[in-house]
Amino acid sequence: MTRAKQSVVVGVDGSESSSQAALWAAAGAERLSVPLRVVLINNDPTRDPFAEEVVRDIAGGCRRAVGELEITEEVASGHPAEELVHRSASAQLVVVGSRGQGAFRETLLGSISAAVATHASSPVVVVPGHDTAMSGPVVVGVDDSTGSRKALRYAFDAADRRRSELVAVQALPNAYFIPGPYDHPDRDELLASAEKRLAEQVSVCTGSYPEVVVRQVVSNIPPVQALREAAQHAQLLVVGHRGLGGFPGLLVGSVARGVLHHPPCPVAVVPG
Repeated sequence: MTRAKQSVVVGVDGSESSSQAALWAAAGAERLSVPLRVVLINNDPTRDPFAEEVVRDIAGGCRRAVGELEITEEVASGHPAEELVHRSASAQLVVVGSRGQGAFRETLLGSISAAVATHASSPVVVVPGHDTAMSGPVVVGVDDSTGSRKALRYAFDAADRRRSELVAVQALPNAYFIPGPYDHPDRDELLASAEKRLAEQVSVCTGSYPEVVVRQVVSNIPPVQALREAAQHAQLLVVGHRGLGGFPGLLVGSVARGVLHHPPCPVAVVPG
């Protein structure tokens, strides 16, 4: 049996934010050479005709923006986050807006998009409602976890497809540098050790992506702040998380949660 081709799934709700997310998703699907599924999860059956019109209009905008891309439309019933997480099991990528403001404004507000991003089986990109850079680097947060290594490989692939620079950021625990009446680790030793670990992790991927130029940054400011600053002019920020899929409980790390709160650019959350 031939396996169905994976797609990019974008959740829409009629808001300007979700329309921008759909256009971002269409460009992403084109880069990945996979179909795009435009999905609206409607929890109010009385709005079925309007829901279908919304999906049709947004899909039409994607078709005009991206030439020969295969695009399908879907209106389904249920809880938006649960249904999008369910679809992530067979998707290559799920895309959502950071908030909703239209007739279906309850569907893609921050809490819903964060739930999708932190429970999905596939990577999820949360697209902010404001204008974002179309060029610039891909930024990725790196630590010593398995999730971070998966995020780093995803970021390498994203930078390679975009022909952009990759900025790998590792933040040190800045508590080590808070003055106080206790022994402090040697700052220079900590920095040297962090730079060595970062270089080792980056080197694992460089052989597979020889065209990607990598800039390595070690920072001793809090991780969320370090990533926000690095991503101010980025086209994508990539973070890992420790979620297990489904809805047994919210297992997202504080860094992923923090950057999703006010995303400086589209944020890709990669499951660990």
